[in-house]
Amino acid sequence: MTALQSIQELKKRMSASIIGQDDLVERIILVLLSDGNMLLEGLPGLAKTRAIKSLAKELDCGLSRIQFTPDLLPSDITGTEIYQPELKEKFVFQQGPIFSNLILADEINRAPAKVQSALLEAMEERQVSVAGKTYKMDPLFMVMATQNPVEQEGTYPLPEAQMDRFLMHVIISYPDDASELAIIRLNRSEQSKKEEKKQDKIEPEAIFQARDEIAHVKISESMEKYIVDIISATRYPEKYSKDIDEWIDFGASPRGSIAIDRTSRTHAWMHGSDHVTPDNIRAVVHDCLRHRLILSYEANAEGITPDQVLDEILKKVAVVG
Repeated sequence: MTALQSIQELKKRMSASIIGQDDLVERIILVLLSDGNMLLEGLPGLAKTRAIKSLAKELDCGLSRIQFTPDLLPSDITGTEIYQPELKEKFVFQQGPIFSNLILADEINRAPAKVQSALLEAMEERQVSVAGKTYKMDPLFMVMATQNPVEQEGTYPLPEAQMDRFLMHVIISYPDDASELAIIRLNRSEQSKKEEKKQDKIEPEAIFQARDEIAHVKISESMEKYIVDIISATRYPEKYSKDIDEWIDFGASPRGSIAIDRTSRTHAWMHGSDHVTPDNIRAVVHDCLRHRLILSYEANAEGITPDQVLDEILKKVAVVG
């Protein structure tokens, strides 16, 4: 089985468990293949937690779940040194839940910024520093953080520095009526505890092989220029539109352009192409940039969303070449 076939099989199995959220399934796999981290936002009960558990169930790897609460401490995430008087090395590092392959940071915005920042080094550097020592993470590592909308009671907004470290910020909505009916029937089936046909888990090697192939997906100079122009429009919006200029206070950082480059190549590979097209870029722009834009007071007052701003930018920025 080729790497692409393995990934398609993984997507098929996950979609059977997470009904009506095909886009979510594709985004989770896309972020994993792009070696990034993902922020997933949606109202309670929309299968955010089930999605990452489904990935861990089908992929032969470890899963840690961290439930973020107001009383959580940074050491509850990274781990801490334990005093062991009977050993030669008196202090032994006890790893925290961050030391796994897939990390579910559930309701991340219910903990204060000090705790959220405990994830930053692991997400960006793939390592954790405790008591002057550095501990490396596993090569297969992804943080999938879920958050409820910030308008809900008991939530804290994530720091901009942490938001920028998420490769994608994906927003999910309610399923349609047909999917809702299928969800009811799936839940009823699971309650009856029917024996599922056991399938072999997909080996992590398929992920590493896919990443190697994605690294060879071609992106032309004109497509690179298209990405740069989109990012430039978020930083110097006055060149493109008076409305966009009034809506944006601060544009995307260089992590934004890197995110679009990485995910557009992965998107092309997942759809069987060996080169990036404008459609691949446009397919990932919103998820890569919506959390990297800081909108103005006027935009917030008018109810303008980052997605609406990005829609306007894509209308104004043309593909050259």
